[in-house]
Amino acid sequence: MANDDNLPQEDNLTTDTAPHTGEMSGSDAADNAASETSKTETELVELRDKYLRLAAEFDNYKRRTAKERNELFKTANQELMLALLPAIDDFERAKSYTKDTDDTNAVRESIDIIYNKLLKTLQQKGLTPMESIGVAFDPELHEAITQIPAPTPDLKGKVVDEIEKGYYLGDKVMRHAKVVLGQ
Repeated sequence: MANDDNLPQEDNLTTDTAPHTGEMSGSDAADNAASETSKTETELVELRDKYLRLAAEFDNYKRRTAKERNELFKTANQELMLALLPAIDDFERAKSYTKDTDDTNAVRESIDIIYNKLLKTLQQKGLTPMESIGVAFDPELHEAITQIPAPTPDLKGKVVDEIEKGYYLGDKVMRHAKVVLGQ
């Protein structure tokens, strides 16, 4: 230890007149605790207010989105209904036109025209008929009503007849086809 001169010696240390114990006086501690409590209470009130505002804002958001969703459903139906009104008009015209006629061809022709117009309108909205006859049975697309002996061996396990046509809306199955299977 060559450099002992730099180390403080106990007899060379000066002491303050007031001893430092690290403790505050009683009134200073009470003031500090009251200040901390007041600060904590203020923060608590602010956080509670912030929480209540956030909860109210979230409730408003839920109400607003539910209302917008309902409006969207209403307008989607409205668009389809407007597209179908011309078919209803055609039915009314055909009904009044064929009212006093016994000509079945005129009635059939009116029904065919209206059917084609209605089908075209629905296809414009994304509805497409499902082709089922002669196709292998698929439980994701078809609902088997009954089974009959297959008229030809190549129709075993395939759809022989269609009782009710199936439809797609876009890529989604809107209605399963009700079919008769060949055994």
